[in-house]
Amino acid sequence: MDIKNYYITTPIYYPSGKPHMGHAYSSIIADVIARYKRLEGYKVHFLTGTDEHGLKIQREAEKNKKETQQFCDELSEKFKELSKILNLSNNDFIRTTEKRHYKSVEDLWNRLVQSGDIYLDKYKGWYSVSDEAYYDNDEIEHKDNFKISKLSGSKVEWVEEESYFFKLSSWSQKLLDLYKSNPDFILPNSRKNEVVKFVEKGLKDLSVSRTSFSWGIPVPKNQKHVIYVWLDALTNYLSALNYPDTSSDLYKNYWPADLHVIGKDILRFHAVYWPAFLMAANLPIPKRVFGHGWILSDEKKMSKSLGNILDPIQIIKIYGIDQLRYYLIKEVSLGNDGNISLENLKNCINNDLANNYGNLCQRVFAFLKKNCGNKIPKYSTFTNEDRTLTNKVKNDLKRLNELVNKQDLNNYIKQVIEYSFDSNKYFNDSEPWALKKTDVKKMNSVLYSIVEQIKNISILLLPIIPISANKILDTINVKKDLRIITEINDNIALDHDKELGKVEILFKKVD
Repeated sequence: MDIKNYYITTPIYYPSGKPHMGHAYSSIIADVIARYKRLEGYKVHFLTGTDEHGLKIQREAEKNKKETQQFCDELSEKFKELSKILNLSNNDFIRTTEKRHYKSVEDLWNRLVQSGDIYLDKYKGWYSVSDEAYYDNDEIEHKDNFKISKLSGSKVEWVEEESYFFKLSSWSQKLLDLYKSNPDFILPNSRKNEVVKFVEKGLKDLSVSRTSFSWGIPVPKNQKHVIYVWLDALTNYLSALNYPDTSSDLYKNYWPADLHVIGKDILRFHAVYWPAFLMAANLPIPKRVFGHGWILSDEKKMSKSLGNILDPIQIIKIYGIDQLRYYLIKEVSLGNDGNISLENLKNCINNDLANNYGNLCQRVFAFLKKNCGNKIPKYSTFTNEDRTLTNKVKNDLKRLNELVNKQDLNNYIKQVIEYSFDSNKYFNDSEPWALKKTDVKKMNSVLYSIVEQIKNISILLLPIIPISANKILDTINVKKDLRIITEINDNIALDHDKELGKVEILFKKVD
């Protein structure tokens, strides 16, 4: 059988401050998709990391009276810790201060020079240190005695310096052709439309070096310039695959990337600059860029000044990692901005996890322990109601797979948790406690069907709440190698002879 490979990335995070909910959200989205693809049988390479160059980092280090490398080391470590706290299944963590990354960036730069897409001139224009981005005059407005970017609200400053430029203007039509021939290259469609309009306006050549600071990768053969932080940062997706060694197994197996998961605020860099750089360098372009919305706190964008920043690490300490993962995926429609609150988090934990999925598992396992010797009973015949319960998941598998592959995780999780509501109703309506007195064979068929459905639901929930779903699959003795999507149809995992494992409360209700 051919090995199916899948390469997924988060944005690499700019470690100028401590991790926040936006970082957690991007990472959890990517992790859910990575875990699902593994359940489908794919060999997944999942990358995250930190973007550590640029004037913003240099200034932050100076403000904290630290050497820039030391400052980056300390903050990057916090993002590595966040990956563990979020229970990410990433294969690699890339840092743009690593030697392997320098090699990749230098090679890409040289390719762009050789293709004639880079030239030396003088840059004059508005630059945002916070965004590490250049803005046109029509993207700037005056507010509170400052010039700011209309897009991000960040302050901009006028910059005049010698600079290398990338001939972005010559790639406008090729980018538009790309978007037309590959309509799913940018998702969701609302983001694609924004990008198409931006490119249709006409692209200007992009300044890709700076001389006013030193913290970055030097331009080959001209060390007074450092490479623009976004040309540097985007290359991480290649450097993690041993590029420029295009003969390495990592590069051959995983490039081009299947999916870049990013926030909508960095869409232009990924959907315009990145494919243009790659096409100019004669390298394959990624298959898809998905720009998700912002996480809002009580309907407002999180900011220090408003004091409404929700710290993911604190929330996890109080409520649990599976609980936060589930809530973010369920409550936020992927691609749109999502409003979250602690009140809604508590309601979601109680209604979906404690009262629904958790309660279903506990009451079924308690019944088996009391009435069936703590084993899954053998069945003889199934009623239409029994088969309707389990066939619904099997018949929906194709659609569930499509939802994940379109990054529609919000509807995926709503469908899966609906199976749990159906299962609770089936258990109540079938009344196995009454059947014990009147029809033991039918009771056994009901119990087998409900355990089969718990197994199926748990497999489908593995990408979202891996700790809790694995506990349930441990309890019913499903082998690790059978915790896969095909098992939902094959149904060979349930063991009638082995006692169920210890049952514990999965989700405590939150007051």
